[in-house]
Amino acid sequence: MSSAASARWSTPIHRIRLEGADARRFLHGQSSQAIEPAASGACLPTCLISPTGRMRALALVRVDDSGTDLLVLAGDGPAVHQALDRVLFPADRVKLGAVEAATLVRWMGAAAPEGSHANLLAPGVNLGAGANQPAWLQTHGEALPAWLEALPEFDPEAAERQRIRQGFPAAPGELNDSTNPFELGLAPWVSLNKGCYVGQETLAKLATYDGVKQQLRYWRCTHTGAITPGATLTTAAGERAGVITSALAGPEGLEGLALVRRGALEEAQLLTSSGDGEGSTAITLEISVPAGFVAPPVGAGGQS
Repeated sequence: MSSAASARWSTPIHRIRLEGADARRFLHGQSSQAIEPAASGACLPTCLISPTGRMRALALVRVDDSGTDLLVLAGDGPAVHQALDRVLFPADRVKLGAVEAATLVRWMGAAAPEGSHANLLAPGVNLGAGANQPAWLQTHGEALPAWLEALPEFDPEAAERQRIRQGFPAAPGELNDSTNPFELGLAPWVSLNKGCYVGQETLAKLATYDGVKQQLRYWRCTHTGAITPGATLTTAAGERAGVITSALAGPEGLEGLALVRRGALEEAQLLTSSGDGEGSTAITLEISVPAGFVAPPVGAGGQS
């Protein structure tokens, strides 16, 4: 593993400001988390989903006395802004700000400073750096604090390896209009008890009736060729088992993420192929649960 014991890495994100007395209520109805009752200072993880429960974006909501910041971590920020604007009515006491570029800085191996800071994000979920590890919001023109600046920075390959091993979803491989939050291990990003919101009926049915048909898994192999997203997975018996969503080459071989069908989730190994037609080679992949994956809820109210 090439990851350093202490390191930081940065990801471009989008910030959308919502000002006004109805900002929390509005986002409460447009995303998967219980935002309306949140206290000022809260930072909440949420999913922006379609009416059929499909993923559009992954975000954090930062609550303050005058409104909220919607921080789009993965997905299309401008598309999220456009979708919110379409359902915002004149009677809503909400002013929707422009899409602004920002940076999410994650780190490992260093403690965050004592006390609170406006730029410190602590949503209580795995953001790709480990369980409950906070992150830092860097807005345009702001410098990092000295303690964070002093950490060595991951190169893009090391940052992607960290994302893959934690199982943090990215677009378009994992985050797209054919996946839902529970398939991606995002159960803590969803409230099943807050009432009506966009996509609520679909997610409630998935939880109540144990309806999640595939789940995100980590895979690795010692193969040194190419495995590309979209490649099919099969069991040893030849049954279709899923699809590769992310792949990364490294000195120890290949690794990545895949969506594995329910019937194959107990398999320790699955097969894929490198190349096409007669020149294709069967490759055995070792399958495991990503470090940050949270199992889907089962039963009414999300009780598992």
